[in-house]
Amino acid sequence: MTLQYLIFDASDDGESTGAWDAMASVRAAELPAVLAEVQAVLDWAERHSPGPRGPLDEGGAWDADQQVQTDGDWTTVTLTLTGPWEWGETLVAQFSAGG
Repeated sequence: MTLQYLIFDASDDGESTGAWDAMASVRAAELPAVLAEVQAVLDWAERHSPGPRGPLDEGGAWDADQQVQTDGDWTTVTLTLTGPWEWGETLVAQFSAGG
């Protein structure tokens, strides 16, 4: 699956952990498609988990945070993933064009 709405921006901590943030702002008719993309990414993350999900500072190997906010006719969906750099880069490549 190639993502049509979510585009990830990566940052690393200088060690071996990264964070991948994606955001999409859409009208109500497109919201189900965005949420389907979020679910596809989370499903992949679970299937290819590098370890237990949870806050990294509490012993988790990876974590995800999803936020949905509506403002007038627009809904913004934000997804943030944290975890091992190689795992996150593999995840992003999986959903990139040609991935």
